[in-house]
Amino acid sequence: MPKQKGKKDSSAKHQPRSDKKKKHKVINWHDYNEALKQRGNIEVWVEQGLAEVWVETPEDGKRKVGGQKKYSTVAITTTLRLGAVFHQRLRQTEGFVTGIFRVMNLGLDVPDFSTLSRRGAANEVSLKVSAVEKTIAIMDSTGLKVYGEGEWKVRQHGYSKHRTWRKFHLDVAPNGEIRAVELTGNAVADSAAVKNLLVKETARVTGLVGDGGYDKRVVYAICQEQNITDVRIPPQRNAKIWIHSNCKTVPHPRDQNLREIRKTSRKKWKEQIKYHVRSLSENIFFRYKTIFGDRLSARNFPGQSTEVVVKAGILNRMRLLGMPQTVVVA
Repeated sequence: MPKQKGKKDSSAKHQPRSDKKKKHKVINWHDYNEALKQRGNIEVWVEQGLAEVWVETPEDGKRKVGGQKKYSTVAITTTLRLGAVFHQRLRQTEGFVTGIFRVMNLGLDVPDFSTLSRRGAANEVSLKVSAVEKTIAIMDSTGLKVYGEGEWKVRQHGYSKHRTWRKFHLDVAPNGEIRAVELTGNAVADSAAVKNLLVKETARVTGLVGDGGYDKRVVYAICQEQNITDVRIPPQRNAKIWIHSNCKTVPHPRDQNLREIRKTSRKKWKEQIKYHVRSLSENIFFRYKTIFGDRLSARNFPGQSTEVVVKAGILNRMRLLGMPQTVVVA
């Protein structure tokens, strides 16, 4: 007998979902609390022996033609880092660092805001990473706002045509360290940034993990060029085999993944290859936007590229200070 319209089927019972999100509990609150306090410690962000490397010195005692740099790259990086940690614009950063050096009796001149802007746009700042022999590259991207309205205005009145975004690409290791970053326009696909990220990687990359946006022939071609055999990229739902098994060639990584999915399921395949490590990149973006916000302060593209490099380095140092350790709660 068909059900009457507007009435619920009393025979249907609510079944609990088996894929319910698990709850986690932090087990190192004391150590993590100390790490959070250290993030505000000036001594963490001002390196020892800073006075010796603050002023730029000519290489091999030779002076170049033209005006000489007064401040070293270390001086520019340190000043920009302090400004980012304590959320100061360039003018306020100049005054803030001047006061810190006065209290610390360092006797160092501080770069003015125009010098910070000019040198920051020169892409002199690089991301320092730990020296390892090999690593797995976990890649992802997110958007950062340059111009645009806040969420309240967009919800109430919509967004204007003047909204401008940048795309922030990163390569993170399984231990949570940011290994490489790349800033592009918002129209650049995720797959187009893979090569530049791998070029910036100092260790040998043995595996690459990414979402469906990286399921492109160009990405697999780059992996084959660099002998990356462990490729954990989920094929599209309507994916087809690229190289059939009757061909006398080495099986294509994407075709192997697709065959495994067909044998079991997409969910089981992700569990087998430990695809969940990709959540590290999403966690990095969450930390970035929670600490620094979703806006870029610099107004030119080179300066914006330096800004994300400086902030990525800050996140790496915060990771070394201490991160929360969690366990699944039953």
